[in-house]
Amino acid sequence: MTYLLDLDTETERLRLQSRVWEPAGRRLLDLLGDGTGSRAVDIGCGAMGWLRLLSAWVGRSGSCTGTDLAPGMLAHARGFADAEGLRNVTVLDDDLFDSRLPPGGFDLVHARFQLAPLGRAAEQLTAYRRLLRPGGVLVLEDPDSSSWSYTPEAPRTAELIGLVRAAFRAAGGDFDAGHTAMHLLAADGLYPTSRVEQVELAAGHPYLRLPLQFAASLRPRLEQLVPAADLDRLLADSAAELDRPGTSGVTFTLVQTWATVP
Repeated sequence: MTYLLDLDTETERLRLQSRVWEPAGRRLLDLLGDGTGSRAVDIGCGAMGWLRLLSAWVGRSGSCTGTDLAPGMLAHARGFADAEGLRNVTVLDDDLFDSRLPPGGFDLVHARFQLAPLGRAAEQLTAYRRLLRPGGVLVLEDPDSSSWSYTPEAPRTAELIGLVRAAFRAAGGDFDAGHTAMHLLAADGLYPTSRVEQVELAAGHPYLRLPLQFAASLRPRLEQLVPAADLDRLLADSAAELDRPGTSGVTFTLVQTWATVP
């Protein structure tokens, strides 16, 4: 399986991402109800993912598995689980498209930001459904960039965000995959529910610089779309906009879509 992003530069971004969106995940799990004793898996958990959330949701009598392919991510995830005392969490090296996890082995499958970079939506859905027991719940989280904005306006950063979207498309992904998840699940005979979350970012919040963080991970792909010198100027201009005193923002929209699998 080929990943769009450079995993060597992703660790800090993924940890920050997990912290920013953890409250949204907690609210969704509250809607799903008591998970005590459940078996849950977080596909592509990265450095942290939903491991802390799912560990608490399944309780001591349940189990949580986190999967990833990158050795560095796996090491960080295991270190995080150990540091947090998440004794019901296991972190495994596993490829979603060639998984060694047991068929029907889980009550809940969670996948965050997997459709957006990977594409192959139909294959992903088949892989997720294979892992779920009858009556299990599939949870997908993916972005929709329409809300991603800054105050005061940051036109060069908006240009950079557009370039990031183009890099995802060129690699077969879709940064705005969040708005397709409902259709994907419904077309597969499921009856999905969806909700959205955005986060207002005060001045100085590190997640304001997410476009620059994406650009660092996507650098080789971005250079296939624009000359390196033009990209450097765009990055410098975006950094200057984001470093203006008092600059605040709104994140992209996190689209949470879930369905029970018969």
